[in-house]
Amino acid sequence: MSKKRPVALALAGALCLVTTACADTTDKTGAEGGAAAAAARTGYPVTLENCGVTQKFTEAPGRVVVMNGASVAEVSTLLALGLGDRIVANQQSYGMSEVEGRAEAIKALPTGDVKLNDAYDVPREAMIGLRPDLVLSTTSYGFDEKNGFATREQLKDVGAHTYVSPQGCDQDTSKMTVADSYTLLRDMGKIFGRTERAEELIAESQKNIADVAAAVKGEKRPEIMVLFSNMVMGGNDFSSVVAKGIYNDILAKAGGTNAFASASRTSFADLSKEKVAATDVDALVVIGYNDPNPAAYARKLLKEFPQWPAAKNSTYVAVSDSMYLGPSNDLAVRKIAEMLHPDKF
Repeated sequence: MSKKRPVALALAGALCLVTTACADTTDKTGAEGGAAAAAARTGYPVTLENCGVTQKFTEAPGRVVVMNGASVAEVSTLLALGLGDRIVANQQSYGMSEVEGRAEAIKALPTGDVKLNDAYDVPREAMIGLRPDLVLSTTSYGFDEKNGFATREQLKDVGAHTYVSPQGCDQDTSKMTVADSYTLLRDMGKIFGRTERAEELIAESQKNIADVAAAVKGEKRPEIMVLFSNMVMGGNDFSSVVAKGIYNDILAKAGGTNAFASASRTSFADLSKEKVAATDVDALVVIGYNDPNPAAYARKLLKEFPQWPAAKNSTYVAVSDSMYLGPSNDLAVRKIAEMLHPDKF
């Protein structure tokens, strides 16, 4: 970046060399110039529009609280950007990760010694007591006063910025795609002055996904069932089956399609055993969420539904955090593509 001062500023300085009449102007202009130069060096201030709330950062946050949200998107993104030391309390964990060392790194983060509420998250009083300067939530649920949480306005009053991750403003993540993972990376990069690192991670992910897409181009797209391992979300036997969201984008990039995409308007379908049994499933993707052995759950399902093409060919894969919003979607794309189209890799 050029270090030359703007023409107007340089001209003002030159005029003041020949007269003492503009001493006040020189001081004021010099101060403004110094502030502009400092901003150019640091990248601050940074202004971000987030779910209708404008946030202005004059420096990188140093006391970050990461709320639960049944996610690891935010904490994984911070770790990928080398910002683990900024976290004073983290409530996110998948218990496992496709990225070597990440699960252990998350486990080692401070929790703030907070007594969690019924939603396994940080209640209002405890949040204020942590003295955060940035609070991250997967959806706007984490700032809803009705749920016992500190609101964005209340946190602003104590000097804390707030951030809701992409597609989380209305708590509907059914339209989420891999591009939202990149938005999260870019936003955190801007907020923390790590834009260059964020763009490096995005470029690497995009290249990896493009390589996979090129390898499976033109291949038959198998019908895939995606569900969380040993998790109950509704009233039926299969209430954690994925219908929409980032999962479908990952499947498409890996050369597959979701067998239950039309089963629900929301991210998850609540299905009976009969509905599942009547659907041809070519392959199974099981997401491990704090389950130490999702592969065992996958094998159990294949035995339960021997009529599936997936069962006849034992076609399944277990994944974890790479299948969700976060910095590692390219790993899920690759892993699923290798299962679906092994001859292409």
